[in-house]
Amino acid sequence: MAIEIVMPRLSDSMEEGTITQWLVAAGDAVKPGDPLVEVETDKATVTYECECAGTILLLAAAEGASVAVGAVIAAVGEPGETIDSLQTGEAVRSRGTVEPVGVAAAPSPVGSTATGADGPATAGPQLGNRPGTRIKASPLARRIAGQLGVDLTAVFGTGPRGRVIRADVELHANRSRGNGAGAASAEENSSAKGSSTVQELSRLQQTIARRMAQSRSTVPDFELRREFDMSAVVALREQLRTLSDPAPSYNDFMVRACALALRDFPRVNGSYRDGAIETFDRINIGIAVAADDALVVPTIFDADRKSLVEIGQTSRELAAKVRDGSVTPAELSGGTFTVSNLGMFGLDSFSAVVNPPQAAILAIGSLKPRPIVAPDGVTIVARPTVQVSLACDHRILYGADGARFLARLNELLEAPVSLVL
Repeated sequence: MAIEIVMPRLSDSMEEGTITQWLVAAGDAVKPGDPLVEVETDKATVTYECECAGTILLLAAAEGASVAVGAVIAAVGEPGETIDSLQTGEAVRSRGTVEPVGVAAAPSPVGSTATGADGPATAGPQLGNRPGTRIKASPLARRIAGQLGVDLTAVFGTGPRGRVIRADVELHANRSRGNGAGAASAEENSSAKGSSTVQELSRLQQTIARRMAQSRSTVPDFELRREFDMSAVVALREQLRTLSDPAPSYNDFMVRACALALRDFPRVNGSYRDGAIETFDRINIGIAVAADDALVVPTIFDADRKSLVEIGQTSRELAAKVRDGSVTPAELSGGTFTVSNLGMFGLDSFSAVVNPPQAAILAIGSLKPRPIVAPDGVTIVARPTVQVSLACDHRILYGADGARFLARLNELLEAPVSLVL
């Protein structure tokens, strides 16, 4: 009997996923543990593995389609087997259009084709735009193609995974028609700004945009700024170079200090939910990592229970996973506080946006020599300092709460031996 494979829930906030690439084709034999499909969620792109053995009878969603959690994406069974029943009434969204899943109550056998809203679609991975395959194109590109009379099957796509975008359609029209209707239409679509390129947001970028807009519109935040003297941290790190390779980074020291300070100020480690303040017994610190065209925040779980060396090792591993795309949704969930550091770009300071439902985020600038007043109150000396800003959700924290938290951070950084114990 055929087994339905549905879109899995890969994170607690996931409602739908986008099929970025099928790693199997109809007719392939699979077994538990075989890579099946790459799915882009609201947090990361994940390779989902098969959980059963058999032959791929049907791939029910094309690459680029967004599929609701629980909807059928494939079927596995015996070679030549027909499928008596599949979930019906589900739908997949292909970047702005709504299409049937592509299966019927008794779908065609392995290797057959199904007809969708855009014409025939071959079951299995769709590689480029060619006759007999589902055309991968943005809704805007489809609209422009209709206006210009362009056959999308003849257009070479330069978008993500060969997707046809508006610029591809207009370029094809200009090449096909010279200075005729295509060029005229392109000129009509231009403006004083010149030609433009529309880049669709990935699911991750859409999630970031939505959450940041949510933060700005719903979180009454405020910022507190302070400068820390890092002389003792710099000296200690130099000593640690002889004991640890690589030595903990300055950001590792800051994460460790935040973890210990959060023990003393649990509301900074809390959340605002439905008119109440929720605090947590675990201290999970998110570290902001710049990825390609996105900002990803993996989590160091139980950071207060990890040594400085363990925090450094975990941070490097997570950053590497973010950059090579192997970070998992589980590693991007569960954060209770966030640290964002742009000091490596030479910024003295910056403002960060609270990541709801967290109570606060610490923004760290560059560590560099700056003039400060010596303890005698008269002499000006150069000391390595770092400027930070703490953005707080005013529904949870007040100015005094944030100020005390920063004061505790300062104490820990001025006597950093406690950070390595």
